Amino acid sequence: MAIMASLLLWFALAQASSGPIKQAVVETSVGEFIIDLNPDAAPNHVANFVKLVQAGTYEGTVFHRVVKYGMVQGGDPLSKDPAKRSLYGTGGLNMVKAEARAVKMTRGSVAAVMVPGRPDSAGAQFFIAVVDQPGLDGQYTVFGHVEDGMDVVSKISATPVDDKGLTVERVEIRRVTIRDKPPEAFSTESAQELTRYKGVLETSAGSITIELFPDKAPGHVRQFLRLAQAGVYDGMAFSRVVPGFVIQTGALASRSSPLSEKQQKLVHNLQPEFNDTKHVKGIVSMARGEDPASASTSFFICTGESVGLDGKYTAFGRVVDGMSIVEAIEAAPRDGEVPTSRIELKTIRIQKGS
Repeated sequence: MAIMASLLLWFALAQASSGPIKQAVVETSVGEFIIDLNPDAAPNHVANFVKLVQAGTYEGTVFHRVVKYGMVQGGDPLSKDPAKRSLYGTGGLNMVKAEARAVKMTRGSVAAVMVPGRPDSAGAQFFIAVVDQPGLDGQYTVFGHVEDGMDVVSKISATPVDDKGLTVERVEIRRVTIRDKPPEAFSTESAQELTRYKGVLETSAGSITIELFPDKAPGHVRQFLRLAQAGVYDGMAFSRVVPGFVIQTGALASRSSPLSEKQQKLVHNLQPEFNDTKHVKGIVSMARGEDPASASTSFFICTGESVGLDGKYTAFGRVVDGMSIVEAIEAAPRDGEVPTSRIELKTIRIQKGS
């Protein structure tokens, strides 16, 4: 009881407005996924889960029951022993009193397994919804949500099963660790610290290095670095070239492969940060639609002076090396504004100076 009380207090303090969210990093034999824990919704279930993690209860257990692309279930301590396969699903129960049940069972929800008709029977076992499960709404206590790694969870759900629905291959939980949720990338640096970063555009025509203007457009600089680090720009094309005006890249539709689910979560529209930077040759600025707040991933490099863009588009950087490459892209054959041969943005490499 003393351990349970201390854990509850720890989580209550952690979830205060100034405290970080706690996460469970689940390392399995087929990959890793990360759960955001939610003690506000289910403090006793979260405390019990953390206690079991700290005791090593989950190490060596398997996901013993799955529904392909529907759900995965694991956490039974009995599943550590292959000889007890016929008992999988019966162990690690009756540990936690009932708590509020989630109104919705959505993709990524992590919920406690219980014996049907016995609301106080939850314990070590849990299941994860691979897709929205409206048929389960209001029936189970959800104590967390998968923040990253749903592709791994989905892969686990495709494990072969026997005629009783038990997995015939062992997908093991190798380790679970509890940590503070890391801050979003490039969210804690000051504007002065951000000036140390440059972006190196590795293109099929050569390298272009840009310095960034965090004093002028801090939100755009942070997001540009974030997207570059996550590989969002990898395999895109220079999809628009207007000599004497701009070369443009960053359009998601030009990407050679789809974004991962994790990358998709990073993409969002940006509030404008119009500033006094003049759009002259070498300036890097965000493309947008009619809505000033519609910029997301596309950006352009000015190849001439464009007074009409000043104060209407967010300039956030400047080419400091590789203008000859910019000019080569500008001079490439095109059909209208589209290059006739693909000019690829292979990646954006982040370079940090002293």
